[in-house]
Amino acid sequence: MKHFLTLLSFIFLFIACKSTTVVMNNEDPSQNVIPSPSKNDVIMTSSSSSKTITSLELKETVEFLASDALKGRNTGSEGIEHAASFIEKKFKNFKLKPYFETYRDSFKIGDKNAYNIVGFLEGHDKNLKEEVIIIGAHYDHIGYGKVVANDSIANGANDNASGTSGVLAMSKYFSETKSHGRSLMFVLFSAEEMGLLGSKHLAEKLKLENIDLYTMLNFEMIGVPFPDRDYVAFVTGYDISNMALKINDYAGSNLVGLSEIAKQYQLFKASDNHPFYEAFKLPCQTIASCDLSNYDYYHHVGDEADQLDYNHMASLINKMLPVIEKMSHTPTKEIVLYEE
Repeated sequence: MKHFLTLLSFIFLFIACKSTTVVMNNEDPSQNVIPSPSKNDVIMTSSSSSKTITSLELKETVEFLASDALKGRNTGSEGIEHAASFIEKKFKNFKLKPYFETYRDSFKIGDKNAYNIVGFLEGHDKNLKEEVIIIGAHYDHIGYGKVVANDSIANGANDNASGTSGVLAMSKYFSETKSHGRSLMFVLFSAEEMGLLGSKHLAEKLKLENIDLYTMLNFEMIGVPFPDRDYVAFVTGYDISNMALKINDYAGSNLVGLSEIAKQYQLFKASDNHPFYEAFKLPCQTIASCDLSNYDYYHHVGDEADQLDYNHMASLINKMLPVIEKMSHTPTKEIVLYEE
């Protein structure tokens, strides 16, 4: 039976190369899913494991978070409460531990309740596990926008259900593979759209706890590709550290680069990486594949789940998996700020 399943796995891998989504569970073959081939789905694999992040799982997460039912996920709303519960359930199912007493890192904005959702995977290298890498994205959005064709819900698919889906998928991957040396903290931030309030709250809190932070990777608007760049995504604050150089070194390809548009608009300061950079004075940067030059629906009611390229998202996230693995295992903290 084992040899038969192995043979099937090779067959299914061949089918996957023909752009279909295959879900395999050799421990419980009844859970295997072998759909008809489709040009609209793809499986990409990490170089260090047979486990995969599929375009289908990313799409399912985005479709839930960016659905009309969540009404744009504005901080303090009923919609974002549903989003928070969804993320908590995912963390629990993936067997991440709450970093605090619960997954919710709560704070107040006036009379509104807000919370970052924080899960934790302890490192597997006894010499490195006290050091922490934060992997984050914001899961809130603006709620409602300018009415277009009787639609007023700003669904926030690219901004930033896309990044949230990637962080959730990576948390599942590392909880299953246990392939990280340093500890990994997975954070979905609230109130980013209100001025990075969630990340400011958590950065200050962790600074007071004196955690040994190595670096912070933030994922923002990864839902669409660039049509004309020689890299897949850009790194904000490209010139402040060797982050991009090390990512490309670990990836073995030109995975990330410099966006002059992002530099012009100072996007380094515009997302949840920046409060951690301010608090810890460490390389804390955002990875994105949209600098607003390649997407027409920023803070727009047209930012819907059907506008995103899930094959691109799966490819980017899967290429980041060995990067994070190598980042978590280096004997020294190789990613550093450049001296001013």
